[in-house]
Amino acid sequence: MAALEFTRRYTMAHRLLATKSPKCAIPHGHNEFVTVRLAPTASFRFSETNSAAPFDQIKKRWHQWIDEHVDHTLHLGENDPLIGFFREHEPGRLAQIMTFQGDPTTEALAACFWLKLSAFVADEGLPFTVAEVRIEETPTNTVIVNRDVFDAGASGLRGGAWPLRADMSINDF
Repeated sequence: MAALEFTRRYTMAHRLLATKSPKCAIPHGHNEFVTVRLAPTASFRFSETNSAAPFDQIKKRWHQWIDEHVDHTLHLGENDPLIGFFREHEPGRLAQIMTFQGDPTTEALAACFWLKLSAFVADEGLPFTVAEVRIEETPTNTVIVNRDVFDAGASGLRGGAWPLRADMSINDF
């Protein structure tokens, strides 16, 4: 089997409080591209189908999650006071807030995407593992998470956190 790679575009906003960057402490947005690479769990062998699984089966759940749950979300650290504002004044919008342990940096987002996609792949029983997640935050800034720099088993997330679940969640509200 060959490695598979696919890209999706989405829009998001975030603010970073712990990094102490005055520019990034103000909510601001990005038009981002996420590219994921899946590695096969077995070597390629010629067969009747010559593929491990139909491409649409592999991409369907991931693209649905990006398009319906990630696109146009606000990314906040779970201790950000804006969450309290939304709870009190606009509770219906809590579903559009993606939360993070700590600042919602692009590095944290890439790690969360890795974990969520891994959960989807495992839940579907697909013969792949996540090999790389690449997020282009701006045309000049890209974060790449791969097996060399990310140990999914030692992510530091609390058990049962949204990135670890094979559901469509983006927070733990």
